[in-house]
Amino acid sequence: MARKHALRNAGTAVVLEHRSSILADNPLGDPAQRKLAVWLPREYDERDGGPGRRFPVLYDLVGFTGSGMSHLNWRPFNENVAERAARLVREGSMGPAIIVFPDCFTSLGGNQYVNSSAIGNYADYLLEEVIPFVDREFRTLASREHRGCFGKSSGGYGAMIHGMKYASHWGAVANHSGDAYFDFVYRADWPNTLNELAKYRRPARKAGPLAPPRDTAAERGLRKGIDDGRVQRFLKGVWNKPKLSGTEVHVIMNICMAATYDPDPTASLGFRLPFHLETGELIESRWRRWLEHDPVNLVRKHSRNLRRLRGLYIDCGWRDQYHIHFGTRQLSRRLAAAGIAHRYEEFDDDHSDVDYRMDTSLPYLYRALRP
Repeated sequence: MARKHALRNAGTAVVLEHRSSILADNPLGDPAQRKLAVWLPREYDERDGGPGRRFPVLYDLVGFTGSGMSHLNWRPFNENVAERAARLVREGSMGPAIIVFPDCFTSLGGNQYVNSSAIGNYADYLLEEVIPFVDREFRTLASREHRGCFGKSSGGYGAMIHGMKYASHWGAVANHSGDAYFDFVYRADWPNTLNELAKYRRPARKAGPLAPPRDTAAERGLRKGIDDGRVQRFLKGVWNKPKLSGTEVHVIMNICMAATYDPDPTASLGFRLPFHLETGELIESRWRRWLEHDPVNLVRKHSRNLRRLRGLYIDCGWRDQYHIHFGTRQLSRRLAAAGIAHRYEEFDDDHSDVDYRMDTSLPYLYRALRP
């Protein structure tokens, strides 16, 4: 089932509905039927491109709290991704390519485009279902040499991880401000998360002397990163709210990261937490699970895959409010030390509203993937 919408001078957006068997019965109960948007350049019309012409494909992995369809929305004083790509083609900065906008949103605000027993197998969803579906439905150049992915923030992380782990599917990736150096990016925000979760503690805290904890099952669970109920109550609360505060969005993001990086089917909620909910102590064994997913720690392990890429682009603003520029600098240095060709750029901006950087990354990807 498809719905077409011609964007003025910007090709055609096609919206299809796809039912996933991989996402069926996912732990969060999120829908298995997803809308999949695909942008076709003006040249896709056989009157302009010639009969049977096939095109490279770029997959847009959106950031946390986003969904693919949002990148086709009207934007004030700016362009959406389809309009941007169409302009770049008209200007001659890049050739025509198909762009795919998958929907990987979850009840935890998104995911990192990896498999998780606590969220769902979104890497498999992309690789085993979405890619073959798009290749069947459209005139793609259906090989890794002509297929790439790009994204910003969580999407940039996803693109980087897919380049590391799944180079058999991707020929080039672009990573805009993707999560890296977790000790800076995530760890510093957890005190705020713990304070917000404390509102859902039972019994509620009372003023007065605080007795040392007894060695109870609940305390032993807290030391192992097990939720004592406050995370579950928080989620139930925010899922029923008409509006979330900025703090609540950050809390649900950190919960989502815990479910992504440290899933455990035996734990309550299906994942563990990296900090003691009462004392804020770092639980080293749990934090190590997070660091196993940090791109700066994965270069050597996946160096062979990274060398297979036809293009690897990374950038970040040097005023990124989440301090991601420190992680991308480390990532670039480790790539260079491993002899992995890549392009790394920094620019004078922060983490927000930096889609204009696609003016650099999309032509870069096209050159790497063109026939």
